[in-house]
Amino acid sequence: MMLFKKRRPFTSIKRGKYAELKAASWLQRKGLKLVANNYCCRQGEIDLIMLDETQLVFIEVRYRKNTLYGSGADTVTATKQAKIRKAAQHFLSDQPKLANLSCRFDVVSAQPGQSSDTLCLDWIKNAFQ
Repeated sequence: MMLFKKRRPFTSIKRGKYAELKAASWLQRKGLKLVANNYCCRQGEIDLIMLDETQLVFIEVRYRKNTLYGSGADTVTATKQAKIRKAAQHFLSDQPKLANLSCRFDVVSAQPGQSSDTLCLDWIKNAFQ
């Protein structure tokens, strides 16, 4: 008799991390270079920090199982934006070599694609100031 391990379903945290990995890979194919991922400090957390030529980009990745109540981008509230900005300031104070670059804040909204192993990604540049 063979025993098979029961596959655990994705938790929301695992789905989010999976979406972040896919978004980073997708953005790298678009020409961005990864500087850091999952940057955490007391002020907040930034999913991806990337270079787009000479511009430093702070990216929030949001996964939504369905868009019935809005896209992932719709969930980046003013409070979340403030936390990301504060975390970005902390990152720049830790990385003085990067502090002189211009910066922008992007959002990548992810949702399931046609098949179970694909994601649809929507990249919103300059999503907030």
